[in-house]
Amino acid sequence: MTQAASPAADRLEVLSKVPAVTLGFWLIKILATTLGETGGDTVSMTMKLGYLTGTAIFAAVLIALVVLQVRANRFHPFLYWTTIIASTTAGTTLADYATRSLGIGYTGGSALLLTAVLASLAAWKLTLGSVSSDRIAEPRVELFYWLTITLSQTLGTALGDWTADTGGLGYLGAAVVFGGLLALVAGLTVWTRANRILLFWAAFILTRPLGAVVGDFLDKPLDHGGLALNRPLASAVLAVAILALIVLLPQKPGGHPGHRQSIAA
Repeated sequence: MTQAASPAADRLEVLSKVPAVTLGFWLIKILATTLGETGGDTVSMTMKLGYLTGTAIFAAVLIALVVLQVRANRFHPFLYWTTIIASTTAGTTLADYATRSLGIGYTGGSALLLTAVLASLAAWKLTLGSVSSDRIAEPRVELFYWLTITLSQTLGTALGDWTADTGGLGYLGAAVVFGGLLALVAGLTVWTRANRILLFWAAFILTRPLGAVVGDFLDKPLDHGGLALNRPLASAVLAVAILALIVLLPQKPGGHPGHRQSIAA
């Protein structure tokens, strides 16, 4: 018979500095990744600062926000989601620099970045014994968490471009593919006993290419299969939508689905 979680377990959840993983979490995450694509393109393309300069700007902002996140003594919704947005904009420009400026292409970039994500998860597992996202409160755990997230955001950009362009599916076709894969992960979470940590990271990674191709669909030229919307305006609308969801939806610290079951007797 399953017993209630212990006070110690409750304390660990309260101390977590990441939000509970709910439907609202995933909605905000997808919007944040879409904003990362339009925001990154705004700086690197619309403002013509280039991928390398854009990466330097967003990386500096990201590092500052991660420092604040690590120094914080509890979960702050606006700080957390601002850091997520910074990681996804930095990921956009970094992936574009790797795949376009370095000339390794979408296939090479996706392979390189997938290796980097897996290496980060492996180092995290070997160092701390777990890659679970349910107790992100200790500095070393937080640093691995944000490193893995940033690499996954970068991978997602390259993977979205590879699917839409090299794969020939276009932005909408790619969105259907990644949306379908996310639905599959959701189904596995609800109807099976598959490893919840693995499913969480699979879903987290898949939201990025979904947001990337949706962002590209919004701002790319008509002759490239996009809607040619104004990038700064699209970014502003997405930012307002994210802000509204953060305010309207419950934002509390917690773990991924299955946390309670894993700690219950």
